Amino acid sequence: MDHQKLANLLFPHIKKSPEDYEATYPQRELPEGAMVTRLGPSPTGFIHLGNLYGALADERLAHRSGGVCFLRIEDTDEKREVEGAIPALLNALHYFGIDFDEGASFSGEIGAYGPYYQSHRAEIYQCFVKHLISLGKAYPCFMSEEEIEEIRSLQERDKLNPGVYGPYARHRDLGFEEVVERLGAGEEFVVRFRSEGDPEKYFTIIDGIRGEISMPENVQDVVILKKSGLPTYHFAHVVDDHLMRTTHVVRGEEWISSLPIHVQLFDALQWPYPTFCHNTVLMKIDEETGQKRKLSKRKDPELSLEYYQKEGYFPEAVREYLMTILNSDYEEWRLADPDAPLEAFDFTTGKMSNSGTLFDLDKLNNVSKDVLARKTAEEILTFMLQWAEAWQPALAALMAGSSEKLIKIFDIDRGGPKPRKDLVNGRQIFEFISYFFDEHFMIRDDFPAECGPKDIKEILRRYLATYDPADDNETWFEKIRQITGDLGYAVKPKDHKKEPDKYKGHVGHVSNVIRIAITGRSSSPDLWTIQQIMGAETVRRRIAEAHEIGRAHV
Repeated sequence: MDHQKLANLLFPHIKKSPEDYEATYPQRELPEGAMVTRLGPSPTGFIHLGNLYGALADERLAHRSGGVCFLRIEDTDEKREVEGAIPALLNALHYFGIDFDEGASFSGEIGAYGPYYQSHRAEIYQCFVKHLISLGKAYPCFMSEEEIEEIRSLQERDKLNPGVYGPYARHRDLGFEEVVERLGAGEEFVVRFRSEGDPEKYFTIIDGIRGEISMPENVQDVVILKKSGLPTYHFAHVVDDHLMRTTHVVRGEEWISSLPIHVQLFDALQWPYPTFCHNTVLMKIDEETGQKRKLSKRKDPELSLEYYQKEGYFPEAVREYLMTILNSDYEEWRLADPDAPLEAFDFTTGKMSNSGTLFDLDKLNNVSKDVLARKTAEEILTFMLQWAEAWQPALAALMAGSSEKLIKIFDIDRGGPKPRKDLVNGRQIFEFISYFFDEHFMIRDDFPAECGPKDIKEILRRYLATYDPADDNETWFEKIRQITGDLGYAVKPKDHKKEPDKYKGHVGHVSNVIRIAITGRSSSPDLWTIQQIMGAETVRRRIAEAHEIGRAHV
């Protein structure tokens, strides 16, 4: 067989050589040790937490080393492509602070190593397929779906590994004349890689996360070019990662089983391998079984990135949390340096987990509280307005024109050595402060059981009679102490604890009656500060209404 003649027959339109593309995409001029990473999503329409998890690792590895992180759209599977998926992807990643140096962007493609859409690189792939055919390392296969199904049935019957290999690779050694004849008859073909693998032989590769991995060689004659003229994932990523000069490939552990194919293709083209870094899948504890399982699109809304946008999680909080599960040293570093930007952390693959990574929404919420505790009131307000505009238009309208008031609300207990840590996300924040708005005010909690119906009314009556918005904090609270003592409650909680039979309750119970009447909650930030922001008119009205209608136990 004259393999070069066959290559020219199959790809007469391909005039460029591999050397031409090597010249077009030269080695990058980067500092020593700089990493080039990529995110290669498919535009299938579902943007999930795993995408962000991998993208954050890509971005940190590249930028921490002075390298390049690019976005490549792997859109060779036309059947699965969803309209609008790419803008959605770009928006989601941008929202969470992931922007790329090169690749697909809102303004088109950026960078000298494109096209960055695989569907636009058909001739590049075909050039290297042609090259492999010319070397006798690939061949056209005309087998129909029916023939392949027949082979699969025979293999199942004989309990053999499925696939096209050995005697089942029926077109592996077609003669030139037969190829010409089949082409003349209009038969379509795929191109398969001619594997010389031996199942008894193993290869070894060093994974950036898992260390040494040994696996048996690939024996399958895998498809590298589809009938459409577009490549399969296996071939496309090998060509692209080489020409785009990718140094580190961060991807899910589900691709480990494909390593024998990818290593074989790199070897056939005589290219060095990038450093493969196979991260773990995101897991969670199943509420029903108590066992670990993969996050599921069907079962777990928190797998979708849109979930975090709708709930109003600050992007920094989500990134901060993902760093805690990406790198085992991160939490210790954060405790030592609570105010440093995330970017200051020396992120490496060496501390990434090589077993199932556990996602914990409660921990995310705790991390979010820490992040928001470091935010200014102005920063929280800006985010809240943007979030409400995008996801809660009615809320945005309600908040409009209340910026001064909202800043005061968000600023409660923000300063000092122990700032408040009770804010989680946009939805929870508004739920937390909704009592400031009459449209959302309601008494949600019961009055303290220690305070009977008559005492509740009397506490509110006396409070209303003595309330003066001009009082400072100490004067205000002294009035509450007076009411407390007059009605037979302990002014000091410890006195009630010491002699519970002597007192109906203590000052905390009395204060909570007032707190619930004003905020509807048994727990809130400093009540005196709340009243100063709320205004005397609103305070008096709510106290009066609670007294008159006899809330809760009355």
